[in-house]
Amino acid sequence: MLNKIIKLSKKFIKIPSVSPYDLGCQKIIFKRLKKIGFTIENININKTNNLLAFKGKGKTLIFLGHTDVVPVGNIKKWKTNPFNPIIINDFLFGRGISDMKGSLAAMIVATESYIQENPFHKGRISFLITSDEESSGNDGTVKVVKILKKRKEMINYCLVGEPTSNTVLGDVIKNGRRGSLNVNLIIYGKQGHIAYPNLAENPIHKILNFVHQLVNFKWDKGNNYFQPSVLQISYISSGIKNITNVIPDFLKINFNIRYNTEINKKIIIFQVKKFLLKYNLKYKIKWVHSAKPFITKSGKLLKVVKKSIYKYNSFFPVLSTSGGTSDGRFFSDMNTEIIELGLVNKTIHKVNECVKIKDLLSLSIIYKNILKNIFI
Repeated sequence: MLNKIIKLSKKFIKIPSVSPYDLGCQKIIFKRLKKIGFTIENININKTNNLLAFKGKGKTLIFLGHTDVVPVGNIKKWKTNPFNPIIINDFLFGRGISDMKGSLAAMIVATESYIQENPFHKGRISFLITSDEESSGNDGTVKVVKILKKRKEMINYCLVGEPTSNTVLGDVIKNGRRGSLNVNLIIYGKQGHIAYPNLAENPIHKILNFVHQLVNFKWDKGNNYFQPSVLQISYISSGIKNITNVIPDFLKINFNIRYNTEINKKIIIFQVKKFLLKYNLKYKIKWVHSAKPFITKSGKLLKVVKKSIYKYNSFFPVLSTSGGTSDGRFFSDMNTEIIELGLVNKTIHKVNECVKIKDLLSLSIIYKNILKNIFI
């Protein structure tokens, strides 16, 4: 089983599938799943490849993942060629191995092994694999889920292979994620000579009190499942480069709010506009809402995942909703139980991305145990 996982992981790593390009990873998956009886669709949209596969009848568990990876960064800092997988001291190195080509290999080999032992298994096993998770996400999972909704498909359980583990495989799983709202704001002033501020309006000065109140505002206290909502500024720009004697006529500021189930998009928008009005700011604003918060508080999938981790690790995982968003959010309004379980995330998106060889096998065994127990 381990040799199969390593071999498949290496095949995936050798393909430089920088988002949103798949470049052949899904062809490999297509052949593997077709061989064990899956019905498969390729739903390709613009530059994005999506693979949707089903086998069996009844309640459905869908494995959710992506073949795309982030760019390699400064290649001079890599110990190895990022797209030439190599094992060093029991670690497999390569771009995307932990996020999330290793999890994909573990899912596929686990499913192959399970079906070989249970050719007439109960329930329906499914895969949804996209190549547009690390970039915009516009043509990936979100589009396929819309198709599933139109077909009135019932997806009971969604198991996401994102790298959730912090230190030891299975120490943390995600049973929810925060919402995300991006705000792109332009504050307008009046251009003038810097020595004659009375004849101009400096948007940088005008925004200072607004920014101070915005970043210090307490949105909520969080709850049993989520930490308090938090705002972070990502970009501020104003003025003419290398010109020191001109008051600018506008300022751009971008910020993001990661929020929990205690508030919602409408509450956030109302509060930001309230601050803008309070400081009498002239502005233009764009709201980009990329995710609603979701939570799987309980259910069969959560129980099975926890027990499967305990069976092989002798400890139960910590439940978490921290971190960024994941494609699991697109199933959140389908009455689907959503759990994320994947490899250790210490090196994701970094140079020298790697995973422990033994973790690949352990993860595949845990996935297989989930399949054994989810349809009972």
